[in-house]
Amino acid sequence: MVFTEAKTFDRRAAAASWLEKRERELAKPGALDAAKQEDPTLAEVIKKFTEESTKEIGRTKTQVLRTIANSDFGQKRCSQIDSTDIVAYARSLEVQPQTAGNYMAHLGSVFSIARPAWGYPLSEQAMEDARKVLGKLGAISKSQRRERRPTLDELDKLMTHFGEIRAKRVDSNDMQAITAFAIFSTRRQEEISLLTYEDLDVAHSRIMVRDMKHPGQKVGNDQWCDLPPEALRIIQAQPHKTGRIFRANADAISAAFTRACQFLVIDNLHFHDLRHEGASRLFELGLTIPHVAAVTGHRSWSSLQRYTHLRHTGNRFAGWKWLDVIAPQEENSTRAA
Repeated sequence: MVFTEAKTFDRRAAAASWLEKRERELAKPGALDAAKQEDPTLAEVIKKFTEESTKEIGRTKTQVLRTIANSDFGQKRCSQIDSTDIVAYARSLEVQPQTAGNYMAHLGSVFSIARPAWGYPLSEQAMEDARKVLGKLGAISKSQRRERRPTLDELDKLMTHFGEIRAKRVDSNDMQAITAFAIFSTRRQEEISLLTYEDLDVAHSRIMVRDMKHPGQKVGNDQWCDLPPEALRIIQAQPHKTGRIFRANADAISAAFTRACQFLVIDNLHFHDLRHEGASRLFELGLTIPHVAAVTGHRSWSSLQRYTHLRHTGNRFAGWKWLDVIAPQEENSTRAA
């Protein structure tokens, strides 16, 4: 295969000068092979990555990669990008170090396959060097683990508020049941929205959780998880007996919970903190790491090590009035607001 390259000039002398310079450059060892190599922009590589990935790319990663592709940094050719460019881009982001770290992690997945998969001159070493520098500078960091747990008083306020809303709008999402279920089951909002009666195994008090969150697998990660008695009781109290158990999508759950906390002036409490509360409660009840993992779905027990420092023991939800409100045990009981 003969390598050809063309460029247009206004003057013959300029063309001759360029030709002589390129001949010298291409005469260097390996220069001709490099010249033949495709050299797309980073944005084009990101586009190819997202189009050819057989795994579904999560919403956050998609948004991050789109932001990078649309930036000036994304318009650079692969061969032009070195560690200093990556460092400069990361430091230009007006975000927290944890968020910048997520940007680099998502971009790193593109760098890791660009050369071996498509032969593009995108240096994985440059990315590794950049992340090392950014870490030393404190420009990126891992996400900090949240330790926030709701107080019983805060939960009383939330449950009362959700009950008042549902009394006014009976067709609204049952946030009382969803909030309590999140605590007792330790399920995430996305998982709660996908639970179905068809995946419920009452005899063994467990449920199949579809598409459970996993660092390397966003879709198809289905797993059986044990249901504590309180969680199963809440499910059995729901009005529908087929299809989805809770008729609310994940975004609606998050939005309703956030609005309620703002209205009630409950500071720094997220819906995901209910999962942390639930896991903490199980350890406080005296369950072992394997037993808790069977409920939470953690595959790595090391993720649960942080709970072993808990000193409180017992069930802080013993006699919790809201469980009887949400899931009355007597058939003739009426639902309170």
